[in-house]
Amino acid sequence: MASTETTSADTPAKDNTHHDLAGLEAGLDALETVQLGRTPFRQVFVQKILPPVIAIALVLVVWQALISFKIVTDPSKLPPLSAVWSEIENAWLEGKLLGYIWTSVSRGLLGFLFALVIGTPLGLLVARVRFVRAAIGPILQGLQSLPSVAWVPPAVVWFGLNNSMMYTVILLGAVPSIANGLVSGVDQVPPLFLRAGRTMGATGLRGTWHVVLPAALPGYVAGLKQGWAFSWRSLMAAEIIASFPDLGVGLGQLLENGRNAIDMAMVFEAILLILVVGIAIDLLIFSPLERWVLRSRGLLVKS
Repeated sequence: MASTETTSADTPAKDNTHHDLAGLEAGLDALETVQLGRTPFRQVFVQKILPPVIAIALVLVVWQALISFKIVTDPSKLPPLSAVWSEIENAWLEGKLLGYIWTSVSRGLLGFLFALVIGTPLGLLVARVRFVRAAIGPILQGLQSLPSVAWVPPAVVWFGLNNSMMYTVILLGAVPSIANGLVSGVDQVPPLFLRAGRTMGATGLRGTWHVVLPAALPGYVAGLKQGWAFSWRSLMAAEIIASFPDLGVGLGQLLENGRNAIDMAMVFEAILLILVVGIAIDLLIFSPLERWVLRSRGLLVKS
């Protein structure tokens, strides 16, 4: 009888426990649903778009104030905004503006793709083979810290003033960043993932493709972003130093043309275009990719 009473007394407690767990699970599901819903455009505008717009507007206001209040009176040092805008407008009306941008962007993206094809297997090799890491790892670190502009003179000697020289400088600037980013990502893969992969038969190339690379994606994407930054800077250095008519006029060449002509409006036109293109590529390609990778791993939650 006592056993029966104990069992009947335990039954409500078990039911309450199951009810509490079910409620907790439902609450977590609801919380997940809210977090993963589409963020309203107004919130995105206020949090992501408006702050940089305000910052740019403040810079332009200070720039114009320096001219208006005659703090800077020499236009050869700081041109008025109207002069820079006139340069951009004239380049657009003459059909040259998009040509400047496309010449540099096409070189930069193609050179970055070459660097991606070389840097990814190199990074995996350094990360997974101990002897290769000991031999090449320090060299990659040293190359990453070497200014890209240092490669322009030898590249000109090796290949002459042509696109091969441009791509060589981009590769030497971007490959170490991509490889080191992947090495860092692989180093941060929990050993438990690797053991679980081996248990399920994911060894060798299969383990690398299905376990190592997906787990290393956050570090790899960070390396890609840095690799693009190095690609863009390397290209600008090459276009500025190794200018040649047959290479076409890119943004770096435009900057150098403005310097040679002592035309500060053209110089600032080139600087603004270089800045805008660099920011646009990051916002359109790398930032969404980084957010997707982090969110898919629960490291970034939509608010």
